[in-house]
Amino acid sequence: MQPLQSELRVIETAEALASTLGGDPNHTVAAAALDTQGRIHSAVNVHHFTGGPCAELVVLGVAAAANAGPLVAMAAAGDRSRGLIPPCGRCRQVMLDLHPDLLVAVPSDVGPQMQPIAKLLPDTYFFPDSDAERVLRFNRRYYEAVAEGTKTSSVRWEELIPSGPAIFYFEDDDRPALKGEVLAVNRYRLDELTPERLRLSDGDTVERYIRGLRQHYPAMPDDARVDVVDFEVR
Repeated sequence: MQPLQSELRVIETAEALASTLGGDPNHTVAAAALDTQGRIHSAVNVHHFTGGPCAELVVLGVAAAANAGPLVAMAAAGDRSRGLIPPCGRCRQVMLDLHPDLLVAVPSDVGPQMQPIAKLLPDTYFFPDSDAERVLRFNRRYYEAVAEGTKTSSVRWEELIPSGPAIFYFEDDDRPALKGEVLAVNRYRLDELTPERLRLSDGDTVERYIRGLRQHYPAMPDDARVDVVDFEVR
């Protein structure tokens, strides 16, 4: 997916820091990460023959030292004008375990793209004791409705959302994230959706809702199974 403005700032921060490297072979990659408060944290790798950490892992520590909480976007860039680079396998596993709702910037033929960390490491092992804080993302136009409790459900495709406490993060929004809880996640085929299951108000239709859903998920197939997520603000 195309990067949002906040995610472009993460990419730009990583690339700007990487442009200052090159004279020291022990530090060759820069990384930047965005937290749910809108803060960007940055760091560089520590190359060493014993297995010094990648920049992505160093920035996780930097963010933790700043009490950042869950991270929502990450980018890494190489020195000597190498530009955006994807994370290695070890970094992907750590990101998935500690920040399972992270979007990671990767290069492509059409420019930077944001990929969910779960899609960068499919069919993987999950570390059961990581106790990661979860994030439920929203378009910023829903902030008031979610904050006021008039919007209490959302439909998602391939987002792997669990029940339990979560931070409600509104993309490209300067207002503070909200704390809440995912109460239930129920999966249906598109042709099983009903006004009751979608919590539709009077006058709205399933067909119109699905058309809107396809604008958000253009790759969603006709036989897709989607999750109806019920939530509440604490």
